[in-house]
Amino acid sequence: VMAETDNGTAPQQPVMPQMKILGQFIRDMSFENILAQKPVEGEVQPDIQVQVALDGRKRGEGTQYEVISKFNITSKNKGSDDVLFVLELEYGGLFHIENVPAEQLHPFLMIECPRMLFPFVRRIVSDITRDGGFPPLNMDNMDFVALYRQQLAQRQQADTAENVPVN
Repeated sequence: VMAETDNGTAPQQPVMPQMKILGQFIRDMSFENILAQKPVEGEVQPDIQVQVALDGRKRGEGTQYEVISKFNITSKNKGSDDVLFVLELEYGGLFHIENVPAEQLHPFLMIECPRMLFPFVRRIVSDITRDGGFPPLNMDNMDFVALYRQQLAQRQQADTAENVPVN
C-alpha cells in the first residue's frame, strides 16, 4: 500500500546519487631512494609517515569532475631520523556524478571519489616501494571522512587568521 500525499499523488522516490569512474591516472610521481645514495649505519627500522591532500574541480559545463589525491610518504630510520625514501604521488580520477545536491557535492568529491581510487593508489605505492628495493608498503585504509573534516578545520583556521585586523 502506497501512502498518498495531500494532493492525492504518490510520493516521489528519492533520486539516488550516481557516480561512474571515467578514467584514472598518475598525474605526477617521484620516488627518491636516499638509502641507496648514502647507506645508513646500524640497524634500519623504518618509520613511515603519510600525508594526504585532496583537490577536486568541475571539468567543463557537464557532470564531469576531476579529483586528485596527493600522497607524500616519507620513511625515516627510527633511531637516527635518517630519511630512507620519499615517495610523492598525485593520483587523479575523472568522475561522472549526477543527482548529488549542490551542498553535498564538495564532501562527496572529497570523500567518496578518493575512497574509490584508494585501492589503486595502495597498489602503486606497494609496487614502487618494492621496485625501489624496500619491503612493499601496504598502506592502511584511510578515513576520508576524518581527513575531509581535518582539511575543513585547517581551511577555517587559515581564513580566520587572514581576517584578523592588524593594528
